[in-house]
Amino acid sequence: MDSRLELVAGYKEGKSYVKDLYVSLPFRVVSVGQRKNDNKLYQMVMSSSPGILDGDRYHLEVSLEKGSSLQLQSQSYQRLFNMEDKAVQLLNVKMEDNTSFAYVPHPIVPHESSNFKSEAQITIGKNSQIIISEIITCGRKHYGEVFKLKRFQNLMEIYHEGKLMIKDNVLIQPDLIPINGIGNLEQFTHQGTLIFYSTKENVDKEALVESILNSEEAHNEGMEIGISAMENNGFIIRALGHGGEMMYNFFLFVQEKLWALE
Repeated sequence: MDSRLELVAGYKEGKSYVKDLYVSLPFRVVSVGQRKNDNKLYQMVMSSSPGILDGDRYHLEVSLEKGSSLQLQSQSYQRLFNMEDKAVQLLNVKMEDNTSFAYVPHPIVPHESSNFKSEAQITIGKNSQIIISEIITCGRKHYGEVFKLKRFQNLMEIYHEGKLMIKDNVLIQPDLIPINGIGNLEQFTHQGTLIFYSTKENVDKEALVESILNSEEAHNEGMEIGISAMENNGFIIRALGHGGEMMYNFFLFVQEKLWALE
């Protein structure tokens, strides 16, 4: 199934709002920020499908007009079902100046023989910031499906003023790369990545990294994290663990800390 989601966040009279929205099956988008008083926009992407099926092709276009702030949320864990061929997801995000975008979705659960590739291309303007993450689980562990997938790839590129600033490529292909080998996941069953990048001038990345590392949420027996600071204003968090919910909650904690930055 070829499916599209197109969302434009506008900004008017000090508030962010949905300026334009188009979805095709199985997508649905609903507002979830009614209890917020920060004038930012909160939207949840929902799906009538039980998961991503063989041959599915999802195309998501997100645009943020000058001054707007948009936080996308997911409905539930994303399941990748058994596939003869493959499924693809394409995400394009265009951020004008003075914008903020956050997307911290639920973990992905690849079923046996699933084959999935996700590509994200993000263009960020001046005085703006982005928070985006992904968590990949080993599969249906309680059914004996531990990394029985064919292939999983998540490729992300972030551009600013025509220059490639960040390129992150996560590839899991158990028949080619031993997943439990040294330098890969070893004894862990879940891997997460959270990227924070800002073009603002007043970001103290060292203080942010320190506060995250020293937080109670970062110290959990079932999870290990590491943070790599970039040369400019940003950092990448890598997490390894044994449970998706634990990692997801930690990423939500980091998102809220960064989302509050002015």
